Amino acid sequence: MVGVRRSPFPALVLVVAALVGCSADASLPPLATPSPQPTFVLEDPPSAAAAAPDPAGTGPRVVAAVASRFLLFRGPGEGEPERYTSVNDWGQELWLPVVGTARAAGATWFRVLIPERPNGRDAWVRERDVEVDGVRDRVVVSLGSHTLTRYRGDRVVRRIEVAVGAPNTPTAVGRFFVWARVGYDDPSGPYGNFALGLSGFSPVLTEWPGGGRMAIHGTADPSDAGRDISHGCVRVFNPLMSRLIDVPMGATVVIRP
Repeated sequence: MVGVRRSPFPALVLVVAALVGCSADASLPPLATPSPQPTFVLEDPPSAAAAAPDPAGTGPRVVAAVASRFLLFRGPGEGEPERYTSVNDWGQELWLPVVGTARAAGATWFRVLIPERPNGRDAWVRERDVEVDGVRDRVVVSLGSHTLTRYRGDRVVRRIEVAVGAPNTPTAVGRFFVWARVGYDDPSGPYGNFALGLSGFSPVLTEWPGGGRMAIHGTADPSDAGRDISHGCVRVFNPLMSRLIDVPMGATVVIRP
């Protein structure tokens, strides 16, 4: 079943809210959690390089819930499902990357990444409970070279010099995905003109606003580029961040050492 994606680029939400502690202002308010989150932990997380290609050739597959909740299982057809909200804290529809498939109990199952601690956490969803699409865009961040590279398929769309986490508040490495897309009225604020909220969290900040969730976000200071100065986020000079605002929900973000 390949569903029709309702909107490849959800409408931007112009709000002022904290994604993670990437600025020096620890007083920013935390995000409100729209519903309780599942508390199970799955073993054998997928590798950072894992991806499930879309047979139509449109890129790695992503899924969205057809109802108001995802039904998440520990394994294909195993136990009672946990119910997980189908939208993020801004009401934007979540698209979860598919990292594996299986057949069980007469049904097709997708193994998906979910945007919760620990980083790399996953679960299983039934094909009949989701709609499926492909995302050709992906982002690769190389911490050592302070570079962000945006790809569309195998083609490099843009390469940008960025700031990353300081030594005592490092940027986590691994495979993540775009969890939120948020615009800001004040480009001189702590998150610049725009932020791509990520599914992953800081490895050291757990009590920070937003729970320590990481983001790729703007900055009004061009001198940030090439430095290890953030609280774990990836900072992009505002005019260059404007070139990333159409990276879609669910797009893969790989962060490398």
